[in-house]
Amino acid sequence: MLITGDRVLVDSGVYLDDGAVLIEGDSITAVGPRAQITEQAGTDVPRFEFSGTVLPGLIDAHVHLAFDSGTDPVATLQASTDEKLLQDMRCRAEQLLHSGVTTARDLGDRGHLALTLAREIADRRTAGPRIVSAGTPATPPGGHCYFLGGEVSGADEVRNLVRRNLAAGAGVIKAMVTGGGLTKDGPRSYESQFSTEELAALVDEAHKAGVPVAAHAHGADGIATSVKAGVDTIEHCTWMTSEGLDLRQDVLKRIIDQGITVCPAVSPHWQMLPRVFGEERAEAMFDLIRQMEAAGANLIAGTDAGVQRAGFDGLTSSLPFYSHLGLANSKIVDMATTKAATALGLGETTGRIAPGYRADLLLVDGDPLTDLAALKDVRAVFAGGLRYEPSAGARQR
Repeated sequence: MLITGDRVLVDSGVYLDDGAVLIEGDSITAVGPRAQITEQAGTDVPRFEFSGTVLPGLIDAHVHLAFDSGTDPVATLQASTDEKLLQDMRCRAEQLLHSGVTTARDLGDRGHLALTLAREIADRRTAGPRIVSAGTPATPPGGHCYFLGGEVSGADEVRNLVRRNLAAGAGVIKAMVTGGGLTKDGPRSYESQFSTEELAALVDEAHKAGVPVAAHAHGADGIATSVKAGVDTIEHCTWMTSEGLDLRQDVLKRIIDQGITVCPAVSPHWQMLPRVFGEERAEAMFDLIRQMEAAGANLIAGTDAGVQRAGFDGLTSSLPFYSHLGLANSKIVDMATTKAATALGLGETTGRIAPGYRADLLLVDGDPLTDLAALKDVRAVFAGGLRYEPSAGARQR
């Protein structure tokens, strides 16, 4: 397949004008000026001539395909059979794909259903983005998301859960280091759930297998414990305490020095947060993310899709949050492509348009480096070389 476009995003903030991308199977084989790549392709290669922007497929680094993004996703989950839940997850994966997401990191499901779905997608039996799944997230008895089945106590049980997830094919290990609002009867979001020893055991077991660890951590104490244990990404990272917010500069310095990535997991409806938390508190929370970025922390894009009101087509609605913080569009696009790919351990295979990379592409009208809203004007998505057109609702070779 030969894809041509007015602009091809070939590096951070760098367009190749009147460019072309040549795909063979599921990989990119050549990128360059239209005339040169067209000649290289020959006359018998199918063509997709396009008048907009070709950029890497987007990456949502924080989703929960098991949740339905309704007003009470936990109740819906608990009332659903595994068969029904898997069918619903297939539909949610297709929503992600049609919104331009070609890779998604699922950070906690029930019964390893996201891993089942990931295999279906990899085998081309189901349409969807490539899924990097955590399987069952670790939490203490009665802890945040205990209803997903990952309750553990003590270092031995923690290690055993990690091993079970790895044996099932998990590409990341998730630890619920603090409480969270989704678990109504659990610890508060700022409260820590694991000892330093338990979390160190989890990280050690995952890293021995070469698999990264994602730490759900709202509380400042939990963030500090996560950093000490050597996790790879911190999800949310809101620096909560029982009395408010407390960004600890010494811990932030260690986050930066250790190369730990932060995924704030911004809701597509982030503009509603001042009404939920109050204008002053919401802006204070926003400012903490601004401070982390300004200090040099590596941020990536994610939406927490599946929790209340966070739909699976919402990544492009969440990205303008970072414009609100003052980040350039080129930096924001990087957070949802190259930087996210690196954080997920996929930096050598996706997130860029370059020879040898997986053919994960997004074709949009307009110029997203000028206007992020252009990302919503999806004309086609290529995932592993297969073309999907949202209006058609079907994949094509």
